Amino acid sequence: MELLYRYNVAVHHIFPVMAASILPQTDGTSEPTRRPGQPGHYEFRARLGEGGFGEVYEAWDTRLQRSVAIKTIRHGGSAGTDLVREARLAASLRHPAFVNVHAVEDDAAGQFIIMELVHGHTLKHILQDGTVPLSTALDYVGQVAEAMRAAHASGLVHGDIKPSNLMVEDDGRVRILDFGLALRHDALATETVSLGATASTGQTDPQGTIAYMAPERLQGATPDPRADVYALGVILYELVCGTRPFATLHGLALAAALVQTSSDGWDYPDSLDTPLIALIRAMTARQAEQRIANMDEVVRRLAELTGGEASQNTHPPTPAPRRHLLPRVAKFAAGTLLTVAIGGIAWWRGEPHLAALETSMHKAITPYSEAVEMDQGLASLRFFDRPGALDTAQRHFERILARTPKNAAAVAGISLVDSLRFAGDSQDETWIQKADASAQQAARLDDQLALAHVATAAVRAGQGRFDDAVAACDSALRLDPANHFAWYVKAETLRHARRFQDARATLAEAIHRFPRERVFIDELGSVEYEQGHYEAAEQAFRRSIALEPDAVIAYANLAAVLMRQNRADDASRMLQRGLQLRPNSRLYTNLGNILFLRGDYVGAADAFENAVSPVHGDPGSYFKWANLGDTLLWIPGRAQEARQAYDKARRLLAPRLERAPNDVVLVSRMALYTARAGDKTDARTLAARAVKLAPDSADVQFRAGLTYELLGQRTLALAAISKALTLGYPLKYVEAEPDLVALRRDPAYHTN
Repeated sequence: MELLYRYNVAVHHIFPVMAASILPQTDGTSEPTRRPGQPGHYEFRARLGEGGFGEVYEAWDTRLQRSVAIKTIRHGGSAGTDLVREARLAASLRHPAFVNVHAVEDDAAGQFIIMELVHGHTLKHILQDGTVPLSTALDYVGQVAEAMRAAHASGLVHGDIKPSNLMVEDDGRVRILDFGLALRHDALATETVSLGATASTGQTDPQGTIAYMAPERLQGATPDPRADVYALGVILYELVCGTRPFATLHGLALAAALVQTSSDGWDYPDSLDTPLIALIRAMTARQAEQRIANMDEVVRRLAELTGGEASQNTHPPTPAPRRHLLPRVAKFAAGTLLTVAIGGIAWWRGEPHLAALETSMHKAITPYSEAVEMDQGLASLRFFDRPGALDTAQRHFERILARTPKNAAAVAGISLVDSLRFAGDSQDETWIQKADASAQQAARLDDQLALAHVATAAVRAGQGRFDDAVAACDSALRLDPANHFAWYVKAETLRHARRFQDARATLAEAIHRFPRERVFIDELGSVEYEQGHYEAAEQAFRRSIALEPDAVIAYANLAAVLMRQNRADDASRMLQRGLQLRPNSRLYTNLGNILFLRGDYVGAADAFENAVSPVHGDPGSYFKWANLGDTLLWIPGRAQEARQAYDKARRLLAPRLERAPNDVVLVSRMALYTARAGDKTDARTLAARAVKLAPDSADVQFRAGLTYELLGQRTLALAAISKALTLGYPLKYVEAEPDLVALRRDPAYHTN
């Protein structure tokens, strides 16, 4: 705070208000101490604010017999030109939520902007009296979203939405004040126009703007529609939670907290419904590309929460802001916090100190704290299936290790990052080897650290040593019964070990402890799915989506369940929703499966190629290469590519099977790939072993049946396929398999 005050930042009001409690420069009734030249037929009354550009007055329009607000603009410099330009922008807004600009006058004394005088109380003032009812909060936010949807459609971004810039009139109508940071986007450039400083970001309240600024803006980015979405999401949080995020922090400490943390970790009252929490998280995602992109989507999601319908007054998509700014704009916003951290285009009087201030703020925005780095690293790990989360976690842990190389917790964190990379989309053997080395080091540094045991458990699970993994998790939980990662690794390991009853009991306890953690719900859905309990799995994955609507893995999982229930159209819609959020290899895989079942083999091949591509997919996944091979078999002239895909699948699968020789999924898949490669002896042995390991698995029986058919053992193939169907394997999948055409023509197939 001292740093901000040191340079005597002067602020003033843009659009005046009548609530005396929020007019620090006047009581709203006194006569002005100085009268400027008066334009035409206006009688000046109370002064409502002043700043470097001039002053704002309440005035009486003698011709139209109405009260107005008049902003005076002193002649000289570029401020007047910019202010008039922005007045024209504000006047172009037709939505009733925006303050009307009546006219621009000019005389020898200066220029004057004549505006509507708004009566009411700011949302900031209302919040000081306590929380508002939920329905009122959603109504306020919905009104702002509707208005900003119109502004964005016109190419305007507000850039400074906050409670002090939202006026609530007596009838409950919300008015949006101060387009002081407005940007107009056009096809050629992004032009910044400024009306001056913001309405209420005074020296006494610099955090009033910082608290609502998107993290990318605190780091110097020019505001775009997503920044307005973020600000409105913070306001929604404050309305329903009764306080803003990091309410005890101010100035640079507040800015640092917002830059370094995610809204996923903010505190939410237990009374809030999960869809509302999910909306707040989606609106305030730290990464702009992961955030709700426009107000259209905010309006739609609010309508779902309130049981209403989204407005039919739709607008064209907001043009994407251009990055090649005009020189004047670049000077204003080129990677600096000088203006945005104070919350507007403030009138700086300490110009000689600007360079030093910028350097100080950039240093202050990233202070080092070992505890904060560890907390943020673990927070990123909890969202491991989101793009960039593991990289973010690694950076936090590495910052600790750069200063304290023997920090056992950070070493364990690095191990978990590598294990999750191995288990996720890469499946590169290097990751599990690196994870093992780090886990050993963490245990050596502190064998009483729960996270070190979790790191060991994740490595053992990745190596297929499931009993050892469960034992390590139990050791971690004895040391720390509330360790989120220990519960998750244990549940996932038990599922892979096909100890479903134990997995379900573990998940019941974990969900009780962490009711809002999506990963445990996802894991429960996977447990039900692998046992063929598709309705229960569907309920779990739908619950996961309700908890976190922007986590795409649940969409892929739900689509898989719907496909197993022969609901391909529903599954396709789920995949489309997921792909609208972000590309993902699992989404592409399930899309390929749907297209395959529909007989669109060329489209399925394209989807599976995306699923294994380095850009959108998972080139280290053996079964996704096998999916591609299965599909290419149907396309004339691509048999050689199919064999290459199978060879790739076998090479990726072999080291995993060597480490986990009793993993029935690996055994059954290797049997099938080996049969396709023509190695009949090994394929027959592997198929028999898979059936013995999991005789009641529909998937295993299907793969065994297909393997036997490829080996020419029709009797065994018929028996296995029949049992797979009895266990719930979809008939569509059997009928879509090209290598089962001859089997399906066998009379014995129809009698089973």
